[in-house]
Amino acid sequence: MLADSRRRADPSVEVSAARYLSGVPKRVFDVSAAALMIVVLLPLLLLIAVAVVVDTPGSPFYRQARRGRGGREFRIVKFRTMHRGAEAAQRELAELNEAEWPLFKIKGRDGRATRVGHVLRRMSLDELPQLWNVLVGEMSLVGPRPLAVAEADLLSEAAQRRLEARPGITGLWQATGRHRVGTSEMIALDLTYIDRCSFSLDVAILVKTVPAVLAGRGAY
Repeated sequence: MLADSRRRADPSVEVSAARYLSGVPKRVFDVSAAALMIVVLLPLLLLIAVAVVVDTPGSPFYRQARRGRGGREFRIVKFRTMHRGAEAAQRELAELNEAEWPLFKIKGRDGRATRVGHVLRRMSLDELPQLWNVLVGEMSLVGPRPLAVAEADLLSEAAQRRLEARPGITGLWQATGRHRVGTSEMIALDLTYIDRCSFSLDVAILVKTVPAVLAGRGAY
């Protein structure tokens, strides 16, 4: 299904996808699943929060401005994985960037990451607090990943169409291999999702994401 979803949708499919994106069924699924996941994962969430604070004192959470649906700015919530001043240090590490512009990622052990943070990032556990963003309607379980405001504003006008959907905790990009996929391919996958999204595609992406995350494919 994921491979087939990359083909351009016909107009009738695009209309159905647009209705699903903004419709009640997707929102009900998001809220129900996110609430259930928070309850089930609560012991793990508490354990991670304690580990983050014990490793490096401070809040266990990190908030960053991202571009959401319609270009609206919101604060994404993640477990803190970086030392203080990591964003400022990014400018000094520009030559180490191994992601396609305008994204920024360093393969291997990023010196800005804490010991616990390195593990969380490798297994994508730092993303779990975004279930709260889903509950309050800023994000969806499945959709284009929300980019930092500075990164999102550098994308082309055509790529801005990815903002038609609520950003997701996971999406075609993550299920395909995350950072092994370049920025241009990521955008193509995001636009494909917007053109063809449906409940069945959301379920397929969620199912494909689990083994991709557990295996750490494309994560760094």
